[in-house]
Amino acid sequence: MSVHSKTSRASSLDDEALAYIAADAVVVVDREGKIVSLSEAAERITGYAQAEATGVPCSEVFDTSLSDAIARTSQDGSLQSNLDAQVRAADGETASVCASISPLKDIGGHLVGAVVTFRSVDEMARLLGRLSQRTDEVLMERDKLNAILNSIAEGVFTVDEAWRITSFSRGAEQITGYTAQEAVGMACCDLFRSDLCETSCPLKHSLGEEKATYDIEAEIITKAGKSIPIRVNAAPLYDAEGNRIGGVETFRDLSKERELTQALEGRYSFHNIIGKSKSMQELFALLEDVVETDATVLIQGASGTGKELVARALHHNGPRRERPFVAINCAALPEQLLESELFGYEKGAFTGAIQQKPGRFERADGGTLFLDEIGEMSPALQAKVLRVLDQNEFERVGGTEAIPVDVRVIAATNQDIQTAIQSGSFRQDLYYRLNVVPVRLPDLAERLEDIPLLVDHFVQTFNAQTSRSIRRLSRSAMALLMRHTWPGNVRELENAIEHAFVRCGGDVIMSDDLPGTLRADQPTEGIAQAEDPLRAGERSVLEATLNSVNGNKRKAAQLLGISRTTLWRKMKRHRLS
Repeated sequence: MSVHSKTSRASSLDDEALAYIAADAVVVVDREGKIVSLSEAAERITGYAQAEATGVPCSEVFDTSLSDAIARTSQDGSLQSNLDAQVRAADGETASVCASISPLKDIGGHLVGAVVTFRSVDEMARLLGRLSQRTDEVLMERDKLNAILNSIAEGVFTVDEAWRITSFSRGAEQITGYTAQEAVGMACCDLFRSDLCETSCPLKHSLGEEKATYDIEAEIITKAGKSIPIRVNAAPLYDAEGNRIGGVETFRDLSKERELTQALEGRYSFHNIIGKSKSMQELFALLEDVVETDATVLIQGASGTGKELVARALHHNGPRRERPFVAINCAALPEQLLESELFGYEKGAFTGAIQQKPGRFERADGGTLFLDEIGEMSPALQAKVLRVLDQNEFERVGGTEAIPVDVRVIAATNQDIQTAIQSGSFRQDLYYRLNVVPVRLPDLAERLEDIPLLVDHFVQTFNAQTSRSIRRLSRSAMALLMRHTWPGNVRELENAIEHAFVRCGGDVIMSDDLPGTLRADQPTEGIAQAEDPLRAGERSVLEATLNSVNGNKRKAAQLLGISRTTLWRKMKRHRLS
C-alpha cells in the first residue's frame, strides 16, 4: 500500500469522507502484544495495510504508554478509556489519538488479547472544521465558534441514536463534574438535566433538521447540583455509508461571562439587597410597587444603610434602565461648585470657565439623577432644584437659555427632614415635591436577624475577589457581631468582614480576626468557651513545643512529627512568631 504523509492524506479528503473520518479505528492485539487485525480507519491513521501489520508488535505502532496499557488489559482484563497516546505511522510520522482498551475473550471466557479503539485528534478537529463550513449559520458565527472550540473551558460529547453518551471530553468533565467513565452510557438528558431537554433540545433539533445548530443558551445542573448557564453548538454524525449514527455537541460555561457582564454594566437587582426581616420584606414590597414608575423617591436612612444601592436598583430595574444613572453627593461640594456641577456653566461664566460644560441634570437626561445627602443643600440651591422638578427645565450658570430636561430624581438623606424644615434649613415645598414615594431604610441594629445573611453574602463576595476559600465564622465571632450596636450599619459590617479576611489565616473567621472595636466594649466572659476548642488546643500544643526547644522550628517539627512547612503554616494560622 502506498503511504502518504498526514498532510497529503488530509488534503485528499472530500465531503463524502467526513463520516468515514468520524468512525473509530480498531486494532486487535493478541496476548503476546502482536497485531491480529486492523479496521479501515486504523489502516488510514497508521498507514499500515492489514497484510503489512499482521504479526507486528503493537509497540512498533503505539507509544510506550499505550503499549503498556494494552499489555495490562491483556493480562488482567481491565477496561481503560480516554487515554492520550501517540501512533507511529508507517511513514515515520506520529499522530495524536484518544484511545480506549477493552479485553478480548474467547468463547470460554478466557483472555486472548485486547481490542484498541482510537480516534485521531487531528482528524476530529478537521471534521468539526469541515462541519462548520456546511451551513450558512456557521459562516456567520465562524469566529465565535472558533473561539469556543479553542477555549480550554469547552466541553464536547457525542451520543448514539438512542441518546446514550458515547464519548465525553475533559472540558465536559470540568464543567459538569461527571467523569467520562460516569457519563459514557448515560442518557444525555439524565446527565445534563437542562431546561431545554424536554422542550427544545438543540441536539434533537440538529438531528431532526439534518444540519448544525449554533449558539443556543441553556441551563444545566452539575453533578454537585449547581445550575449553570451554557452556550451550545450541535451537529449530526454519519458513518462511512452516510448513515446517521448519532450527534456531537459542544458547550461552554457562561458563568464567568455572566458575572463579568453584570459587573461591567453595574447592574443591580433587588436580590442584591439582603434581608429577611419584616422591615426588609416591607421594603422589598414597596420597591416592587414603585420600580416600574417614574415617581420621585425620597430615601431616608442613616449612613451605611445602603441608600445608593436602593437608588441604583430602582433605576436599573425600571423603565429608564437603558439611560444614564448619574449620582452626586451634595454634602461633598461647596454651594457654588455644587450649583455648577448640577446645572453646568457657560464659557466665561466665572474665572476658569474656559469652555461650556454640561451639568449632572443635562448628563442624566432621559435617565435618573441621584441626589445623595440632599439635606446638606442650601435653601437657595434647593429653590433651583425645585424649579427643575416643577418645570422640567433649567439654565446653566452664566446662561440665559432654558434647557428642557427629562430626568427622574431620586433623593436621599440621613437627616431628620421634619426637624430641618422647622429650623428653616430645608424648604417644605421641595420636601413635598421629593416625598412622592418615601422610602425608609432601617438601621442594622433594627434588623439583627439579617446579619447572618449579610455575613454569608460578604464572605462569598470577598472569597471571589481574593481567591480565598473561607467557609464561615466561628460561633464566638458571630456572637460578637450579633451583640454589636452597628453605628456604621451595613457598611461597617462589610468593612469588619473585609478586615477579618486580611487577618484570618485559616478557612474559619475567629473572633480575634474581627476588628478590635467590636471586642473593646463587650464582655469577654464565655467567649473563650465558645471558641473552637480544637483550634485553641492546637495553639497550646504548638506554643508549648516551641518553648521547649527555644523556638527551634526544626526540632519542634521533629517532636510534633510534622514537616517544617506544615509547622510554619500552623504557626502562621495561629499568628505565632
